[in-house]
Amino acid sequence: MIPVDVASAWGWSIDQIAPLSGGLINATYAVRDAGHPIAVLQRLHPIFGADVNLDLDAVTTHLAARGMVTPRLIHTLDGRPCIEYEGVWRATSWVEGIAVAAVPDPSWAEAGGELVGRFHRAVADLHYDYRFARAGVHDTARHLQRLRELASGEGDPAWLLLAREILATELPTLGDQPLRHVHGDLKISNVLFHTDPVRGAALVDLDTLAKGTLAFELGDAMRSWCNPHGEDAGRVKFELANFAAAIAGYRRVADPIVTEAERASIATGLETVCVELAARFCIDLFEDRYFGWDPLRFTSRREHNLIRAQGQLALALDVRRQREAMRAILLG
Repeated sequence: MIPVDVASAWGWSIDQIAPLSGGLINATYAVRDAGHPIAVLQRLHPIFGADVNLDLDAVTTHLAARGMVTPRLIHTLDGRPCIEYEGVWRATSWVEGIAVAAVPDPSWAEAGGELVGRFHRAVADLHYDYRFARAGVHDTARHLQRLRELASGEGDPAWLLLAREILATELPTLGDQPLRHVHGDLKISNVLFHTDPVRGAALVDLDTLAKGTLAFELGDAMRSWCNPHGEDAGRVKFELANFAAAIAGYRRVADPIVTEAERASIATGLETVCVELAARFCIDLFEDRYFGWDPLRFTSRREHNLIRAQGQLALALDVRRQREAMRAILLG
């Protein structure tokens, strides 16, 4: 239930607001006027501080000035970027587009890659110091250490076995990479599309804007885009055709600003982030407090996270099997 004080801060009524499904972290709602969507209202997860909205406002202002379609922060009636009412609430403008849970075919991956390339080109000249920074983002060693601590204690035998399998995975060396402005969470559901023809519309869920590496930015994107079964299925497969299409679309736009070493690092980042996310889902098996879960398909967060962790580990192994083919695409 949306608090009346939250809705009224933007001049909306409760009956204009309804939940939007699909988010793993933030509680998300659509705001409608005469039945037409006009805004997205979100209650941010406690991992995000209020200053994240200042970052969103600064970066999207820059994107809009470069001609990109992007959600924009909607200030409250009295000019605040957000409100704090049993959590941080913020509103952004509605952007038209289609969201998908998995890539339907390589043409969607190519369109998404081109959109991300345009995003990276647009922010290449952005000079901005972020006000908010999430702790431990892609700190793979820290996540694995936490899992190691949990696996040394008590727990369900299936959790402990899975934890040991994740911890036994040998990761490739990533090396130092330059930092760029990145979206930070390019799973396929955060990319909006238009159709006829398929083309990228906008990137959404901009809480994760930060300085980061292309290894993790595009590695995480490819983790999502190239697994047609999604994170919630017991079966996984890394689709090299989706990878090739996405990289082709990205390179068509972004090659002038990306080094060969950065391109090569995407394959390593992809494998690393699969293992990292497997570890994070497995950690939540023990702690049962972080990720959102689907009560229509699973009986508990733990049941959902078990499937997710198993799937990400299996995906990491399939990615490893195709590592050389990916490098050929990235460097060809």
